[in-house]
Amino acid sequence: MKNMNHAGSDHLEALSHASLSQSKRRRLKVEILSAAASLVCLAVGLLYPLFFPQNTIVAPLLFTVGFLIEGLPVILTAVRGVFSKDFTNAMEMLVSIAIIACYLTGELVLSVLIPLILNVVHFLEERSIVGGRDIIDGLRKLQHTSAILLQDGEEVRVDAKSLKPGQTVLVKPGAGIPIDGVVIEGQSHIDQKSLTGEPEPVRVRVGDAVYAGTVNLDTQITVEVKKEFVDTSFAHILSFLEKAERISVPETRLIDRFMRYYIPFILALAGAIAIFTGDLSKAIAILVVSCPCGQMLVSSAPMIAALSVATKRGILIKNSKFIEVLGEIDTVVFDKTGTITRGELSLTDCVCAEAVDRDLLLQTAASLAIGSTHPISKAVLAAFGEEASAKDACTAISEISGGGLTGVDREGRTVRFGNGKWLSSFGIAIPEEMQSACQGSVSYVARGQELLGALCFNDTARSDAKHTVSTLREMGIDRFVMLTGDRLQVAERIGGETGMDECRAQLLPEDKLDAIRELKADRRVLAVGDGINDALALKEAHVGIAMGAMGSDLAIQSADIALMSDNLSNIPASILLARRTRQIIYQNLVLSLGISFLMILLSAFGVISVLAGSILHNVGAFAVILNSSRILKLRFGE
Repeated sequence: MKNMNHAGSDHLEALSHASLSQSKRRRLKVEILSAAASLVCLAVGLLYPLFFPQNTIVAPLLFTVGFLIEGLPVILTAVRGVFSKDFTNAMEMLVSIAIIACYLTGELVLSVLIPLILNVVHFLEERSIVGGRDIIDGLRKLQHTSAILLQDGEEVRVDAKSLKPGQTVLVKPGAGIPIDGVVIEGQSHIDQKSLTGEPEPVRVRVGDAVYAGTVNLDTQITVEVKKEFVDTSFAHILSFLEKAERISVPETRLIDRFMRYYIPFILALAGAIAIFTGDLSKAIAILVVSCPCGQMLVSSAPMIAALSVATKRGILIKNSKFIEVLGEIDTVVFDKTGTITRGELSLTDCVCAEAVDRDLLLQTAASLAIGSTHPISKAVLAAFGEEASAKDACTAISEISGGGLTGVDREGRTVRFGNGKWLSSFGIAIPEEMQSACQGSVSYVARGQELLGALCFNDTARSDAKHTVSTLREMGIDRFVMLTGDRLQVAERIGGETGMDECRAQLLPEDKLDAIRELKADRRVLAVGDGINDALALKEAHVGIAMGAMGSDLAIQSADIALMSDNLSNIPASILLARRTRQIIYQNLVLSLGISFLMILLSAFGVISVLAGSILHNVGAFAVILNSSRILKLRFGE
């Protein structure tokens, strides 16, 4: 119940932030209308004296109205910033002083033009940032809010938020899946790209899990609901995306501290220029060009770009460790089962009896396996082919608990597929040389009283595991450790295949935690696991990455970064993205500060006028946005 409430609060927070985004868009529309109204006042005020030169009151009144429309909101924001000591309003503080000075000195046109130009450019900046968020907002729109509920044999369309675990929903071809559940009827292909970033559809059958936010492509399936709407993987992911947009990185905190000194410095400099030169316009120009638009975007623009790239690849960034630590990792600790390996049995060897070939052995086993959902049966079907197995399927197939499968082939012979002890109980002899030749989990195949051979099953390394370790080495990471609860012999075999430097076996979760602490003493450690029995290790490491986190609440909660798919290449991709984002942030710092100080210098010497300054001061902001957009073009070399 506690977890449900927590998930619900996260979802409400996500909805609240979505409303905030809509509010921001409404505010931008108000700014456009305000700008249009003040522009009309300015234009009429400039043209009026040409037609009615004898009337000298109307034009100043129009300029005053324009000043109030555009300038008053800026001044009010600045006042609130002063009283709340919120230096994110530094631009409004400086501009307020400048436009008030213009108005009091009779520069009425400038008092309207300056806030007008600033707000127009500010609108363009906001649109560029909102445009970046739109990529993420597109993911939010994939959450389907209606479902077809099967109730007393009838199809009833209901709100997905009303669904409860245990209910049954129908998902038609081309429709989105509204809830997390399990297929109980039918088979189809599911487009999971929105969650995992993987372009290839996933085939699902009875017993397979499906997730909210994905799309059913082929045929109708019936799904039993397993989670409420607010508890789905998709809802959790959206919640974390909302939080990720507001990640505060060290450079942001540095800018906040910098602003406490920057504003008094600018005010003192502008005052000194006004006193020593006697030219108030130079002081006003300094106030205008010193507006820190670029500084405000130094880290936020790159983080939004990085978040967009990560989301497309199915990488969920949860906190600032993505920027602070991930790029400095020198040691990677992998869990074995489900991380480096597939976490499921695969057929690795066939040991045939005399006069029996591999095809006959596999075909006989598959003729029984077609009637079972056991992991070993699935491994046989994957090796032989499900369609080929169905053609020669046995009849009267039954599954014997603790034994195996039995059935009758087309010629009426009894066929058995199971463990050696079970087959021996039927008088079927298993030669010692066959037993010694087998490694891993072994199942024997017999037809009548004839032993056809043995099939060996093992958990195998992922196809991309070795390449991923090699790529990480090329990136400068020099130590790789595998921790597992499995036997040492198995661990060393997998470790040797994938390029590990060290393998530690037969470990409990507490032992893995101790291993991480030991490595942390003098290394920067990244832990990668499936987020279930590795939760302690993921939390203890400098950075924790949960693999295949879709559908696992604990995986998302325990790690700093969650990979929605089992694609190991997303690990080096995450590190590369973190390094590039941090690099861009530092470049933005230099760009924004350098451009600001150059503009201040040019204003102090009268090279830039007040009007030019109100336009040129945004050069820093645009430079930061353009530089940050380079992250969107990042290539991962795959």
